[in-house]
Formats: sequence, C-alpha cells, structure tokens
Amino acid sequence: MENKEKMAVTAKGLRLMIAGVLVMAAGFILLSGGGSKDPQVFNYAMFDFRRLVAAPVVILCGIIIEIAAIMGYRGKKE
Repeated sequence: MENKEKMAVTAKGLRLMIAGVLVMAAGFILLSGGGSKDPQVFNYAMFDFRRLVAAPVVILCGIIIEIAAIMGYRGKKE
C-alpha cells in the first residue's frame, strides 16, 4: 500500500501557467498607448485594430492557457 504524495501543480502545469501569464502580459502591452497629451484633442489611435481586436484576443488566449494549466491538461500520452 503506497501513498505517494503528488504535487497539485506539475512541472508541465507550472510552465503552462507561466506561459499563460506571459501571453496575457503581451496582450496588456498591446492594449496600452494611444493616449493624447491634450485632453481637448481626440486621438483616433485609441480605436485601431490592435487595441479593439488583437489585444483582447491575445488576453483571452492567455486565460484559456491558464484554465488548461489549472485543470491539469496532460497532452498526448507517451
């Protein structure tokens, strides 16, 4: 009767969690910028493709990676 204690987060899961955080950080970096120094001047750069579409998709991918890491994604059995 063996009682092996296993870690709740495996090394692969930890790597996935770190990758998810890095992907989300990249999404927030894509989201930044586009402000104007003068509040009276409207800046159309706030509403470009990068900030409205690309950055939220990258952040969502990071969240999906985090969910896969937390749920214990195993990948292919070797």
